[in-house]
Parts: sequence; C-alpha cells; structure tokens
Amino acid sequence: MIPAVQLSNFPTAKSAPGDHWDEFVHLFRKGQQTLPHRWADVFGPLRNGAVDDLVIVGQVGQSLDGRVATASGHSKYINCPAGIAHLHRLRALVDIVVVGVGTALADDPQLTVRQVAGPQPARAVIDPKGRLGARARLFRDDGMRRFLITAEDACCDPPPGVEVIALPAYGGNIPPSAIAIALARVGMRRMLIEGGADTVSRFLAARCLDRLHVTVAPIMLGTGGPGIALPPLERADQAPRMPVRVHRMEDDVLFDCDLAAQRVELGEAKKSR
Repeated sequence: MIPAVQLSNFPTAKSAPGDHWDEFVHLFRKGQQTLPHRWADVFGPLRNGAVDDLVIVGQVGQSLDGRVATASGHSKYINCPAGIAHLHRLRALVDIVVVGVGTALADDPQLTVRQVAGPQPARAVIDPKGRLGARARLFRDDGMRRFLITAEDACCDPPPGVEVIALPAYGGNIPPSAIAIALARVGMRRMLIEGGADTVSRFLAARCLDRLHVTVAPIMLGTGGPGIALPPLERADQAPRMPVRVHRMEDDVLFDCDLAAQRVELGEAKKSR
C-alpha cells in the first residue's frame, strides 16, 4: 500500500523571520515543548528517534534526472537558495555533520551554519586511508569538536585538537553501523550524513538512516554522478516502498522519506547536546 503524500509550502529564508527560526531551534532542543507548526512538519520528525535513542538523517541535493554533479564533477549550485538554506537548518538541528573523504577533497566544505541562525554542529570526515590534509576547512579550530574517522591501520596526522576514531575497515570501507555507534559513544545523538552520494548510499544500504531528505531541482544534467547508488534488484516490485512527505521549497521539491521501519537498532548516545 502506497502511503499518502503531503504537499505543503515550505517556509523559506525570505518568508520566515530569523527570530521565529531561533525559537524553533530552542524548543526543538529543549525536548518536550510543542513545536511551532510552521517548522514542525518538516523538522519535527528529527527530534526523537523511533528505533532507539539516535536520529540519523541523510541528505541529497540532486537534479530531476537524479544527478548530484555534471560529468566533470561540477555541482555548485544545483539547488535553489531555499534548498541550500534547508541544508543549513539541518546542520543547526543536529549534533554532528558527517561527510566522506571524497566530498571533503572535492569541495573542501566548512560544514558550518551560515545561511540561517542556529548553533554550530561538530564535524566529522570518514577517511579510511588518511587522505585528507590538515589544512581542510572542516578541521579548522573554531571551538567545535572535529573528528577524523579512519581505519585502524591508517597512517594519519590530523591537526591538534582533532579527535581520531579508528575503526576496522573491510575492503577499504568502514561499516556505517560502526561509525554511528562510535559517534554515539562520544555523545552524538543526532547525526546528519551530508555527503557525498556514495557515503549517503552506504548508510542507506546498511539501513542506518532514520530519514532521507532528497531535494530535487527542476534541471537535468545528463551524464554525471548519481544521487543514490544501491545494489541492483531484478524486479521493480522488489523495491521497498516507504512513507514520504513532499514539500515545495521555491523552485525545488523536498522528498522527506521515513526509513524508520527498515533502520537497524544501534543504541544510545553517551550524552546529548
């Protein structure tokens, strides 16, 4: 049975005064207070986990034909300003933002909250072979916790203050479940798996996501990097269907996919920020 789909007008940065968003962030993190309706429909499901203590959300920004970049690798900017603001709102609501080393090398992201008001999250890069240099912007010492998630046998020399999480790697990859459990042990309860597409796909295939936010722009890029790449199925009717809510964000459309029914149990965070 296909779940009902809801289409609503998404609050944009232009239509929502900053103090309204500030109030929402404060109430969201307080835990029990009723959330303002204008934001609750989109971000309310990220407040508490349905499977365990953790909330892990993946996000992908892609074209209408499912690409996150052109064939040359160019990706700025596929999504409209409202779509970018949505990503920054997600950052403001989570404890940590996680990216793969491929994204860190290609884009040198800051992973900070800049487009909207809100607290800064911790930052982590999944880098099994220690490829990311010490000058990467996500390693910048700005008072927030920074993590290098790497393989146990990797040789790496991160900047001072960067916390190293060394985990077993198999075939050059660290299992997403091990990453989530390790981050929970250092106090990260809400996690945003921001990219790239390969990292988000690995967390999705490993059933380690509670929600998946896919922001689709009304453009077509042709040949290029796919937004999501999963193991193949023989038949279309073998693909699991999931509850989904749809929101309009100016020119873009947000698909908020509920993956709680297929998420594996991971545990509890040591503490919550």
